[in-house]
Amino acid sequence: METSPVQPTQESQVERKKRFSGKVIKVTLAGAVVDIGLDKPGVVHISQLRVEPVKRVDEVVQLGQQVDVWLRRMKPDANYYDLTMIEPLGLEWREIKKGMVVSGKVVKFEKFGVFIDIGAERPGLAHVSELSHDYIRSAEDVVKLGEEVQAKVLDFDRRKRQIKLSLKALHDEPKAILEVQEEAREPAKTAFELAYLRAMANAEGQSDTVASVEPGSKNKKVSTEQEEILARTLENRRK
Repeated sequence: METSPVQPTQESQVERKKRFSGKVIKVTLAGAVVDIGLDKPGVVHISQLRVEPVKRVDEVVQLGQQVDVWLRRMKPDANYYDLTMIEPLGLEWREIKKGMVVSGKVVKFEKFGVFIDIGAERPGLAHVSELSHDYIRSAEDVVKLGEEVQAKVLDFDRRKRQIKLSLKALHDEPKAILEVQEEAREPAKTAFELAYLRAMANAEGQSDTVASVEPGSKNKKVSTEQEEILARTLENRRK
């Protein structure tokens, strides 16, 4: 027996922070009721009419007025939608995660980096050292004011209202830099080790020359003995 697919309700299709255009159908002391074309009306509390304080609802909206509103909160058991006329942040603190990739606009330059508006309460800071893998003299060498960029969230502090961003984290490190870093990790050779390596190289050169002229000569034996002495000395030096 075939069953018909369940059709999604209007409420299941509504998302938080979604924008609607609606008509004010009622004004009260506590707020306004707005018809947004769904199965239930929306309610805008007086505190959500605008950022600045409001003493009277009719100072901001009137009956029959068309307004833009955003879904503020979902209440499944309520007979209305909780709305706001204050445009919500594109990225709230609870939505910010370390490692997430964000898009934004360069809004300010400083000597130590650039500020990028990513839709949060405060712009994020990309330090000059996080703009490029290459050496740069200033931030203007990489980005321009008003430019749209992508960045990775390195860290954030809600209490201090700080967001640390990185542009270079989204790009692979150049091979040349990786090779230099790999060489830097190798332990440096001591002066004695360098002298030993030079002596080995000289001994091999002398051995090859003598062998090409006088095969089986004593010089080859002496070179081998020198190598053994140097090897034992180096080993004792390391202990």
